[in-house]
Amino acid sequence: MESATTARHLRPVGGGPPLVVLADAGTATERELVEEWAAQTHPEAAVMYVGDADLAEKLAGLDEQLVLPVRVTWLPRERDGGRQARAADLLALTNPHRPWSPLQARIRRNEPDRVRVTDGEPATVADMRQRFRSESGTGGGSAAFAAFVDRQAVLACERAERSIIGDRYKVPRLVTEQITASARFRDEVTKLSGKLGRPYDDVLLDAKSALNELVTVQSRLAIDAFRAVMGPMHNRAWNVEVDVESLERLRELNKKHALVFLPSHRAYVDPLVLANVLDEHDFPRNHLLGGSNMAFWPIGPLGKRAGVIFIRRTFGDDQVYKLAIREYFGHLVAKRFNIEWYIEGGRTRTGKLRPPRFGLLHYLVRALDDGRAEDVILVPVSIVYDQQSEVGAMAAEQRGAKKSSEGLKWMADYIRAQRTNAGRAQVVFGEAFSLRGALEEPGEDANRLEKVAFRVCTGINRATPVASTSLVTFALLGTRDRAFTFRQVELIVARVLDLMDERGVAGPLAELRGEHALRATLNQLCAADVVNCYDGGKEPVWSIAPGRHHVAAFYRNGMIHHLINRAIVELALVKLSRGPAVDDPVEAAWEDVLQLRDILKFEFFFADKQAFRLELGVELDRFAPDWHQRLNSPEQLGELLESTPTFVAHRALRSFVDAQMVVARILAERSPREGFDKAQFLDECLGVGRQLLLQGQLHGPESVSQELYAAALQLAQNRDVVDPGRDEVREARLAFLAEIEEVLERVAYIGKLDSARLQKVLDAER
Repeated sequence: MESATTARHLRPVGGGPPLVVLADAGTATERELVEEWAAQTHPEAAVMYVGDADLAEKLAGLDEQLVLPVRVTWLPRERDGGRQARAADLLALTNPHRPWSPLQARIRRNEPDRVRVTDGEPATVADMRQRFRSESGTGGGSAAFAAFVDRQAVLACERAERSIIGDRYKVPRLVTEQITASARFRDEVTKLSGKLGRPYDDVLLDAKSALNELVTVQSRLAIDAFRAVMGPMHNRAWNVEVDVESLERLRELNKKHALVFLPSHRAYVDPLVLANVLDEHDFPRNHLLGGSNMAFWPIGPLGKRAGVIFIRRTFGDDQVYKLAIREYFGHLVAKRFNIEWYIEGGRTRTGKLRPPRFGLLHYLVRALDDGRAEDVILVPVSIVYDQQSEVGAMAAEQRGAKKSSEGLKWMADYIRAQRTNAGRAQVVFGEAFSLRGALEEPGEDANRLEKVAFRVCTGINRATPVASTSLVTFALLGTRDRAFTFRQVELIVARVLDLMDERGVAGPLAELRGEHALRATLNQLCAADVVNCYDGGKEPVWSIAPGRHHVAAFYRNGMIHHLINRAIVELALVKLSRGPAVDDPVEAAWEDVLQLRDILKFEFFFADKQAFRLELGVELDRFAPDWHQRLNSPEQLGELLESTPTFVAHRALRSFVDAQMVVARILAERSPREGFDKAQFLDECLGVGRQLLLQGQLHGPESVSQELYAAALQLAQNRDVVDPGRDEVREARLAFLAEIEEVLERVAYIGKLDSARLQKVLDAER
């Protein structure tokens, strides 16, 4: 149908507000549907179409004209109560969200429930002119204004459609066009061209290219296709349990602010599991920032159209690329689109949270500082699995193996490994907080970004539930070269469960107090070759399987942050109990605690000193309610330790302090003038660690870890004992070694106390 109209036709005769229906319709069927709908609902309105070359001319001089955006919404067939594209649709090369033009008439005739005309929020021409000037400045002309009106019509229809298709399909449209059309962007390009000494047009061209590389061009079909293609990587592997109550609270926050989801990173499939959770609860899809190493086919082409932003792993001093990231981030938060990235920068190799990286957080802060949004809400997210097929490969990397590169073969192997159920996956949303508020708390502190990142990591740890496999491996790794009967495992686990209950930690705690769940977990670990069961004697006994200590430690380490304060209290009490009486035992213990905290600061996240002191007071109350009366006498403290039913320091800390001892010993034995090469040094640590393990000087194989040595090296660098120097460097290295060895001796002593305590309990059970 001819869409041309004249100015005379733009005003209805009934005296109502002037109205034009501006339709985003690209086929004959869609235009017929729109015109029939307009004739029924707005009979006096004129109909125009997005993309008309003379749109600006037709709207000239009609500032009071009301423009109503309209679109035809096509829906997939309803199946099982949902309307999503299925694998069969993809194989048939059809798009139920936007059917082929020849099919549309038949769908309209035979399946009328699949087609609707959707109208968006109207606006006057005057209002759009004002917004156009605000966005693009004074330049652009009539053609730019027409393009702006078209964009606004498309965006208004997108917003309106979500009431029909759900928030899961909330996707941005025309992002590059909106960013590059803004006066702000052109001003930034002008500044950068001057800074770089390059022509404006060259910088603009490169910036547009960088934006095209970054911007995810989403479609509903691609989102459904991505879920269908990637589903085999996780659908069968776990039974997913979700913190629904917290998710509903986030939905309310999302009405006013963009949410930035910052999950722990334990597995390749973390983003797929989280995306599935959000989709099933009709939550807007996140813009996921992923490494360019994952952009291989089919993940790359599909992912870019399903919300994945493939960002370069390194971009050095590429100022144009940084500008593109900054503007893209600013656009997303300004338009209240949710973002997701993994603050650790990569998957954990040890099972506990890695130190955060600040780069992307810096761009988010810049978006607030530039006034792009009033605020954004940061959401710590914990994702925990009973078991993961990739842990073996990560454990091998700790021992020095080279990481396998991702690709199609890798993906096929990964999918094969996910065919059997590996237990439960738990997704828990931590306490969300305002980024602006968190930035303002420390005032002008130069480390404000670091404090925000640490708050995120602390939030993740607090939200992290305990997996059944973590509790069992925590029990079995505590005693070297020993197998346990089921009753013995049950007794050890029960003592740890008591500690978890005291702290209100979430997880299957009540279940594991029952025989069935504990046996199921042991069987699960045996099936994964993490635990051995020897049943050739009077009764079965369980132990960590040979060569699988790193895998077991991965699961154990997922829970030890809940017990770090307890472990530090144990070590401090050991020192007080073995030394002479002091005038102020509380302050003496506090000084020792701060020293221990400093030794462990590159492995664990601690509250600030004031909050940390309060936390330790609570921990002491749990340890012994009458601790105040016992601190003044080393003898009484010794009796307190002797009567304690449960110790955790050796189980939680031994492998980390062992690794620190290896690093400290190698440094102490080196000439202070010898040059330093990090890669070579870590290789040397692996070799020496294996030797000390064979000699029985390390507690277990999990201490021989490149990841743990790297963290210990950070501590050594922080103490300024790594870089070459004169004799004072040698003395500092010897002092560092002595400090680590003293702490290690305390950890080993706790291990002996616990072993003796456990033996008494086990003997009583015979």
